[in-house]
Amino acid sequence: MDNLPEACIAHILSFTSPPEVCRLSCVSSSFLSAAVSDALWNSFIPSDCLSLLSPPPSFPSKKHLFLSLSHQSHVIMNDGLKSFWLDKFSGAECFMLSSKNLSIVWGSTPEYWWWPSVPESRFQEVAELLDVCWLEIRGRINTRMLSPSTLYTAYLVFKLTANAKGFKNKPVEVSVGIAGNDNDAQRQIVFLDPQEAQGEKLNGQYPNERADGWLEIELGDFFNEGIDDRELEMAVCEINAGHWKRNLVIEGLEIRPKLNN
Repeated sequence: MDNLPEACIAHILSFTSPPEVCRLSCVSSSFLSAAVSDALWNSFIPSDCLSLLSPPPSFPSKKHLFLSLSHQSHVIMNDGLKSFWLDKFSGAECFMLSSKNLSIVWGSTPEYWWWPSVPESRFQEVAELLDVCWLEIRGRINTRMLSPSTLYTAYLVFKLTANAKGFKNKPVEVSVGIAGNDNDAQRQIVFLDPQEAQGEKLNGQYPNERADGWLEIELGDFFNEGIDDRELEMAVCEINAGHWKRNLVIEGLEIRPKLNN
């Protein structure tokens, strides 16, 4: 292998993954040289990636650019309505739609929702529920923005404050599917209160705490073939109206590759 040209080794490594490249760089000096080449790391960066970044960032190499987008920071885009980053295992594009980019029933009514700034959020504002008897949150993203041939999972990212009420043992229906094709949407029942706060274990999914301190609940999966220009819709809808609830804080809806969750 040491007799192969660097470009050839880099091409071979492009069929692996970023973590595997880092491990293979220890094999020999030839692998190390190929493992830091711009040609190799450019293969892990989606072709439309730089068009999403304004202004385009300046880095000494494509490897540094990849590491920045996958390990160090989320890029805020669309006037603060979305954040973007790369999956560190595959290079697939990941997004979070901010609460301002979602359709929230009564979200513009000050008696029901308000929009504070919190230091732990990547966005300037989050949506905090004051008091409602019907919860419905929807978000859409064009499938062209997602990496092709990739299985994604969508999540609601949120918090419940110390004074949160109305979520214990209250099931919520979540769904993921192409907008307008309701019959084909993937649906499941979840609970927004963590399992330990429910008092009893019910059938359904429960939220998990993230490393950034927020909770997330899985909404469902979507395989993006990358051949159509369609709108992916993610939804969180209360099943039984009439139960008043408060102090739910929504950061956004996140979609990222399922393989490495």
